Amino acid sequence: MLALVRNLSVAFLLASLLSGCGGTLYATVRAADGDEVMLLGHDPVAYFTQGRPLRGDPRIKVSLPNRTYYFASDEHRRLFQAGPEKYEPQYGGFCANGAPFGIKLGSDPTEWEIRDGRLFIFGDIVGHSFWLLDPAFNIRHADQVWPGIRDVPWRSATLAAWASKVPWYRTHKSLNDEWNAKNPGKPITYDPGGPVNNLLFKYPGWRAREGFGQPALGLVGTDPCPPACAGTVSPGYVPPWPR
Repeated sequence: MLALVRNLSVAFLLASLLSGCGGTLYATVRAADGDEVMLLGHDPVAYFTQGRPLRGDPRIKVSLPNRTYYFASDEHRRLFQAGPEKYEPQYGGFCANGAPFGIKLGSDPTEWEIRDGRLFIFGDIVGHSFWLLDPAFNIRHADQVWPGIRDVPWRSATLAAWASKVPWYRTHKSLNDEWNAKNPGKPITYDPGGPVNNLLFKYPGWRAREGFGQPALGLVGTDPCPPACAGTVSPGYVPPWPR
C-alpha cells in the first residue's frame, strides 16, 4: 500500500508539472524587477568580443519574448540589437550536452564554447566535458531535436525526454566511461546536485548562482555585489586537473 501511495504521489507530481508548472521556455532566472534574465546577467556579446564570461549591467539591457539580456556596454547592446541570432546562446541557454537528447536542463555562463560562430552553454563542467567527446554528434542531434522542444517548458520537456528516449540516447555512465578512457588520471568529481534538485526543486543555473561546489556567481542587479558586480569577469569551476 505504501508503494502504491508513493507511486500515485509521484504520478500526481509529474502530471502537475506537465500540465502547467513545467518551467520557463528559456534558461532564465527572475530578477528583482521581474525580468526573466539569461546567463545570470552575463553579456552574450562579450563571449565573442572578449572571450570571457563578463557580467552585464541591468541598466543596459534588451528584452526579447520570455527573456532579457544584460550588456557591459552600449556598444555590445547595439551589436546584439543588430543581429540577436549571432549572439544568443544555442538551445535557449540550456546545457548543450543535454539538448541532443531532448533535455532542457542546467545552465552555467562560465561553462561555454564558441564553435562555427555559435555560442554553446553548458550546465556544469560535467556536461561541458562530455560534450567535448564528440561536438559534431552533439550539435547535429541537438539541431535536429531543438525545434520540437523550443516552445516546451523546460521541466516538461525534460520529463518527456526521460520517459521516451531518443534512439541515440547515452547514459551518464557510458559518457563517463568514455571520458575516463580518453582522459586517464582526470576523473570528473564535480557534484551536479542530483536529479531531484535539478528538475523539481531548483531552477536552471542554480548551482552557478548559489555556489554549489563552485564559486557563487549571483545574479547581477539582484544578488549582492560582490560577487554579482556589473562589469566583472566571473570565475568558473576549476577542475583538479589541467584543462
